[in-house]
Amino acid sequence: MNDTHLQNPSLIYSLLHWVVSALALMFTAYIVRGFEVKSFVAALLAAVAIGFANAIIWPFLIFLTLPINVLTLGLFTFVVNGMVLKICAWFIPGFEIKSWFAAIIGAIILSLVSTGMHYILV
Repeated sequence: MNDTHLQNPSLIYSLLHWVVSALALMFTAYIVRGFEVKSFVAALLAAVAIGFANAIIWPFLIFLTLPINVLTLGLFTFVVNGMVLKICAWFIPGFEIKSWFAAIIGAIILSLVSTGMHYILV
């Protein structure tokens, strides 16, 4: 029996992680007013963009905001996460964040929803 589609389990895990991240984005859009995802394709694109932004832009923003982050005992990290989401929303068609408040609340809700969904599904 030749299961060629199961040859690379890390690819399957990555695809499952990507889909769950997109579902978490859609669920967050359902909860947070002003946080909009028009379609599942837009959610998939946004999940990729957010992943890249978290890997590339987020550490730079955290470094730049380190003094205020220390003064707020890390709470400013929520604002940085909102910034990353807002930046991604500027570039991805079908993914819109109407206000900074929606971006910050969306970042908090998205982290909770994504963590829960990944814990349950992946």
